[in-house]
Amino acid sequence: MKSSYIIDYINENEFRKKERAIKKYNMLAYKKLLFDYYPSLREGNFPGVIVSANEKDEIDKYELTLPTDKTFVKVHGNITLHYSVYRKQKTVMLETLTPEDILTEGHQKELTTYKGVMVSKSHKDLDMFKINLLNSMNKNGFFKVELTPIVLLAILLSFSVTLAFIVSKIIIK
Repeated sequence: MKSSYIIDYINENEFRKKERAIKKYNMLAYKKLLFDYYPSLREGNFPGVIVSANEKDEIDKYELTLPTDKTFVKVHGNITLHYSVYRKQKTVMLETLTPEDILTEGHQKELTTYKGVMVSKSHKDLDMFKINLLNSMNKNGFFKVELTPIVLLAILLSFSVTLAFIVSKIIIK
Protein backbone atom coordinates (compact mmCIF):
# COMPACT_ATOMS: atom_id res chain seq x y z
CA MET A 1 0.00 0.00 0.00
CA LYS A 2 1.35 3.39 -0.97
CA SER A 3 1.65 5.98 1.73
CA SER A 4 -0.49 9.05 1.33
CA TYR A 5 0.84 12.45 0.36
CA ILE A 6 -0.21 15.81 1.78
CA ILE A 7 -1.41 18.45 -0.66
CA ASP A 8 -0.19 21.98 0.05
CA TYR A 9 -0.04 25.26 -1.87
CA ILE A 10 2.64 27.79 -2.78
CA ASN A 11 0.01 30.55 -2.66
CA GLU A 12 -3.35 29.08 -1.68
CA ASN A 13 -5.34 32.31 -2.21
CA GLU A 14 -4.22 32.77 -5.82
CA PHE A 15 -4.54 29.07 -6.59
CA ARG A 16 -8.09 28.91 -5.22
CA LYS A 17 -9.09 31.97 -7.29
CA LYS A 18 -7.93 30.25 -10.48
CA GLU A 19 -9.56 27.01 -9.40
CA ARG A 20 -12.91 28.82 -8.91
CA ALA A 21 -12.57 30.39 -12.37
CA ILE A 22 -12.10 26.90 -13.84
CA LYS A 23 -15.15 25.71 -11.90
CA LYS A 24 -17.23 28.56 -13.29
CA TYR A 25 -16.12 28.47 -16.93
CA ASN A 26 -14.90 24.90 -17.54
CA MET A 27 -16.73 22.34 -15.45
CA LEU A 28 -15.18 19.30 -17.18
CA ALA A 29 -11.64 20.35 -16.22
CA TYR A 30 -12.77 21.17 -12.68
CA LYS A 31 -14.47 17.80 -12.16
CA LYS A 32 -11.45 15.87 -13.43
CA LEU A 33 -9.19 17.95 -11.19
CA LEU A 34 -11.33 17.51 -8.09
CA PHE A 35 -12.48 13.90 -8.43
CA ASP A 36 -9.65 12.24 -10.39
CA TYR A 37 -6.38 14.11 -10.06
CA TYR A 38 -6.43 15.31 -6.43
CA PRO A 39 -7.20 11.82 -5.04
CA SER A 40 -4.54 10.39 -7.35
CA LEU A 41 -1.98 12.87 -6.02
CA ARG A 42 -2.88 11.99 -2.42
CA GLU A 43 -2.36 8.29 -3.17
CA GLY A 44 1.10 8.89 -4.63
CA ASN A 45 0.22 8.52 -8.31
CA PHE A 46 1.51 11.54 -10.19
CA PRO A 47 -0.17 12.09 -13.55
CA GLY A 48 1.29 14.48 -16.06
CA VAL A 49 4.71 15.08 -17.51
CA ILE A 50 7.87 15.49 -15.45
CA VAL A 51 9.33 18.89 -16.30
CA SER A 52 12.36 18.71 -14.04
CA ALA A 53 13.78 16.38 -11.42
CA ASN A 54 16.20 17.16 -8.62
CA GLU A 55 17.60 13.84 -7.43
CA LYS A 56 19.67 15.39 -4.63
CA ASP A 57 16.69 17.02 -2.88
CA GLU A 58 14.19 14.46 -4.26
CA ILE A 59 11.94 17.10 -5.84
CA ASP A 60 10.08 16.50 -9.10
CA LYS A 61 8.15 19.16 -10.99
CA TYR A 62 5.15 18.10 -13.07
CA GLU A 63 2.77 19.63 -15.58
CA LEU A 64 -0.67 18.08 -15.98
CA THR A 65 -2.90 19.14 -18.88
CA LEU A 66 -6.57 19.18 -17.92
CA PRO A 67 -9.24 18.15 -20.43
CA THR A 68 -11.02 21.05 -22.11
CA ASP A 69 -12.73 22.11 -25.29
CA LYS A 70 -10.59 22.20 -28.47
CA THR A 71 -11.72 25.72 -29.30
CA PHE A 72 -10.71 26.94 -25.84
CA VAL A 73 -7.28 25.38 -26.31
CA LYS A 74 -6.80 27.09 -29.67
CA VAL A 75 -7.93 30.49 -28.35
CA HIS A 76 -6.37 30.57 -24.86
CA GLY A 77 -4.12 27.51 -24.61
CA ASN A 78 -4.26 24.34 -22.50
CA ILE A 79 -5.39 24.45 -18.90
CA THR A 80 -2.37 23.09 -17.08
CA LEU A 81 -1.79 22.24 -13.43
CA HIS A 82 1.80 22.89 -12.31
CA TYR A 83 2.86 21.04 -9.18
CA SER A 84 5.95 19.76 -7.39
CA VAL A 85 6.40 16.53 -5.47
CA TYR A 86 8.69 16.55 -2.43
CA ARG A 87 9.35 12.83 -1.98
CA LYS A 88 11.22 13.13 1.35
CA GLN A 89 8.45 15.13 3.01
CA LYS A 90 5.66 13.22 1.18
CA THR A 91 4.16 16.52 0.06
CA VAL A 92 2.58 17.62 -3.19
CA MET A 93 2.93 21.38 -3.62
CA LEU A 94 0.32 22.85 -5.99
CA GLU A 95 1.94 25.84 -7.67
CA THR A 96 -0.38 27.34 -10.28
CA LEU A 97 -2.93 26.81 -13.00
CA THR A 98 -2.35 28.23 -16.47
CA PRO A 99 -3.30 30.16 -18.64
CA GLU A 100 -3.04 32.58 -15.74
CA ASP A 101 -4.25 35.73 -17.51
CA ILE A 102 -7.70 34.45 -18.49
CA LEU A 103 -8.20 32.54 -15.20
CA THR A 104 -7.23 35.54 -13.08
CA GLU A 105 -9.43 37.80 -15.17
CA GLY A 106 -12.25 35.25 -14.91
CA HIS A 107 -12.07 35.50 -11.14
CA GLN A 108 -11.94 39.31 -11.03
CA LYS A 109 -14.70 40.07 -13.53
CA GLU A 110 -17.71 38.34 -14.97
CA LEU A 111 -16.49 37.15 -18.37
CA THR A 112 -18.80 36.72 -21.31
CA THR A 113 -18.83 33.70 -23.54
CA TYR A 114 -18.97 33.72 -27.30
CA LYS A 115 -20.04 30.53 -29.06
CA GLY A 116 -19.30 28.54 -25.89
CA VAL A 117 -15.80 29.90 -25.23
CA MET A 118 -15.02 32.49 -22.58
CA VAL A 119 -13.83 35.81 -23.93
CA SER A 120 -11.39 38.12 -22.17
CA LYS A 121 -12.54 41.67 -21.51
CA SER A 122 -9.06 43.08 -22.12
CA HIS A 123 -8.74 41.67 -25.66
CA LYS A 124 -12.30 40.77 -26.55
CA ASP A 125 -12.00 41.52 -30.27
CA LEU A 126 -8.95 39.29 -30.69
CA ASP A 127 -10.61 36.36 -28.90
CA MET A 128 -13.81 36.73 -30.94
CA PHE A 129 -11.77 36.92 -34.15
CA LYS A 130 -9.95 33.69 -33.24
CA ILE A 131 -13.22 31.92 -32.45
CA ASN A 132 -14.84 33.08 -35.70
CA LEU A 133 -11.76 32.06 -37.69
CA LEU A 134 -11.71 28.60 -36.12
CA ASN A 135 -15.43 28.14 -36.73
CA SER A 136 -15.16 29.20 -40.37
CA MET A 137 -12.21 26.85 -40.89
CA ASN A 138 -14.16 23.93 -39.41
CA LYS A 139 -17.43 24.58 -41.23
CA ASN A 140 -16.66 23.04 -44.63
CA GLY A 141 -13.20 21.73 -44.11
CA PHE A 142 -10.27 24.12 -44.39
CA PHE A 143 -11.77 26.99 -46.40
CA LYS A 144 -13.36 24.74 -49.00
CA VAL A 145 -14.02 26.93 -52.03
CA GLU A 146 -15.71 25.78 -55.21
CA LEU A 147 -14.02 27.18 -58.29
CA THR A 148 -16.99 27.95 -60.51
CA PRO A 149 -16.42 29.70 -63.84
CA ILE A 150 -17.53 33.02 -62.33
CA VAL A 151 -15.02 32.73 -59.47
CA LEU A 152 -12.25 31.80 -61.94
CA LEU A 153 -13.17 34.78 -64.14
CA ALA A 154 -13.09 37.13 -61.11
CA ILE A 155 -9.66 35.84 -60.08
CA LEU A 156 -8.32 36.19 -63.61
CA LEU A 157 -9.75 39.70 -63.93
CA SER A 158 -8.27 40.87 -60.60
CA PHE A 159 -4.90 39.36 -61.53
CA SER A 160 -4.86 41.14 -64.90
CA VAL A 161 -5.86 44.50 -63.33
CA THR A 162 -3.11 44.16 -60.72
CA LEU A 163 -0.57 43.24 -63.40
CA ALA A 164 -1.63 46.22 -65.55
CA PHE A 165 -1.26 48.53 -62.54
CA ILE A 166 2.26 47.27 -61.77
CA VAL A 167 3.33 47.57 -65.40
CA SER A 168 1.98 51.13 -65.65
CA LYS A 169 3.94 52.14 -62.51
CA ILE A 170 7.13 50.68 -64.01
CA ILE A 171 6.62 52.47 -67.34
CA ILE A 172 5.91 55.83 -65.66
CA LYS A 173 9.20 55.67 -63.73
